[in-house]
Amino acid sequence: MITLLGVGHVFDLAGSIRREILARRPKVVALELDAARFQVLTARGPTTTPPSLFGLLARFQARIAAQYGVRVGDEMLAAAQSARDLGSEIALIDEDSRNAILRTWRQMSFRERARFVFAILSSAFVRKSRVDAELRRYQEDERAVIEEFAARLPTAKRVLIDERDERMAAALRDLHRTKGDIVAVVGDGHIEGLGRRLAGETLEVVRLRDLRDPAGSAGTSATISYRL
Repeated sequence: MITLLGVGHVFDLAGSIRREILARRPKVVALELDAARFQVLTARGPTTTPPSLFGLLARFQARIAAQYGVRVGDEMLAAAQSARDLGSEIALIDEDSRNAILRTWRQMSFRERARFVFAILSSAFVRKSRVDAELRRYQEDERAVIEEFAARLPTAKRVLIDERDERMAAALRDLHRTKGDIVAVVGDGHIEGLGRRLAGETLEVVRLRDLRDPAGSAGTSATISYRL
């Protein structure tokens, strides 16, 4: 069994993540992280980000997370600690995020670069209410939101979502074949793509909305099991 937990990196999900992992007792807990990001999260010391696209994105996430009363990556740290408590293996299944951003930038057209920079700079003025509104829109029509993103930033969609989905799905298949049951903690925006790429595997999916409100699914389980 591969269980996908769809998270948002700025929300208070640590308790829900821990409950889901401890309930399943997987052989492996897979994280949407690379070694460098995992080391930074684990150290949790004072950090400075140099002026760069990556630094701007990191500062935006940190500011929004603070409005929700958490720090970016708290859900990943909770997942890692749960794995340690169970004696499960921790697997880092994402590519180096700085390389992904750099590759995206190099492959963008001038117009797409301008849109990308504008979107990042505009994020400096985003408030919690706007994040909540965008999340509701995403949950009501996920496909439309992703298609809108792809239309405006096709290179970013291909490199930051599609290519990473391919990499993570391949890693999860290999881990499942060689290690056994897995719980993978990934951004909710990757769930649909991973599900398609893991066709043939037995999947269990818990979406972000259910992790944020475990009791809010009309008395039914927040977990959906299916074969693709």
